[in-house]
Amino acid sequence: MSGWIASHYEVFRALHIIAVIAWMAGLMYLPRLFVYHSLAPLGGELDQQLIIMERRLHRGIMIPAMIVVWILGLSLLLGRGGLDLLAQPWMQIKLAMVILITAVDHLYLRWRKAFERGERPLNHVAFRFLNELPFVLMIVAVFMVVLEPFS
Repeated sequence: MSGWIASHYEVFRALHIIAVIAWMAGLMYLPRLFVYHSLAPLGGELDQQLIIMERRLHRGIMIPAMIVVWILGLSLLLGRGGLDLLAQPWMQIKLAMVILITAVDHLYLRWRKAFERGERPLNHVAFRFLNELPFVLMIVAVFMVVLEPFS
């Protein structure tokens, strides 16, 4: 490592972990709101309240956290070895998990907008199941980073 990134590597790493925690909290809470929203009467007070809560959670916490995760994650990757590190299978799996988590976030965005339009994209049972998906992907990503298997 060299340069500014190297001299601030631990600060970037701490901020990256904080952003991951914030993003994951939102990714696990938003589908829980969807569970309640899918059961709420259309146009009612609860429907309107959940629309506001979902929008604020996604726009105010999840999207900024996701952006910080990606920027700091790529900075850490470059600061630690870049292309050499990308050749490691554990890093490829970790990045695949982060890409899938990002895809889940975008799926949640589509569902949030569907609720705003008065649609019910899935039922409460499906949202209860999907609540666990980002957590499982995150577990795989964390094990890849901490254990660095296949290296």
